[in-house]
Amino acid sequence: MKKTILGFFLLFLAIQFSHAQDEAAKKEIIELSKTKWQWMADKDADKLAELFDDKSVFVHMGGSWGKEREVNIIRSGGIWYKKADIHEVSVEIIDNTAILLNRITLIAEVGGNEVSNPFEVTEVYIKKADGWKLGSLSFTKLMTPGGQ
Repeated sequence: MKKTILGFFLLFLAIQFSHAQDEAAKKEIIELSKTKWQWMADKDADKLAELFDDKSVFVHMGGSWGKEREVNIIRSGGIWYKKADIHEVSVEIIDNTAILLNRITLIAEVGGNEVSNPFEVTEVYIKKADGWKLGSLSFTKLMTPGGQ
């Protein structure tokens, strides 16, 4: 009987520890995403290049491409992510992968023209030995008024 109680107690502790780790990882990803939006607004291509995995992919309304092109577009100002107003955020952790959903209104300058669009943005992060790396960033334009 004592072994059974001890077993349940240890199982309970393990579940609590796992849940606490999961919540800490979710908070870390949310903060990393916010920092990424700031780096994009600041056109800090060097910090973004460190965050983006070498195999990362980016999906925009105008197409999809890899890390090098995304970094060059940001560096050149081809797309300037001026401000992302975040309305909702959620994160799910699956093993060493975090999937973050942001419902945002993005103010950007594209080809010299300022635009504002409501998006659901999917960010996929992979936990590597040197920290979280962005593996995918996808923009889905919302059709609801105001995107909220």
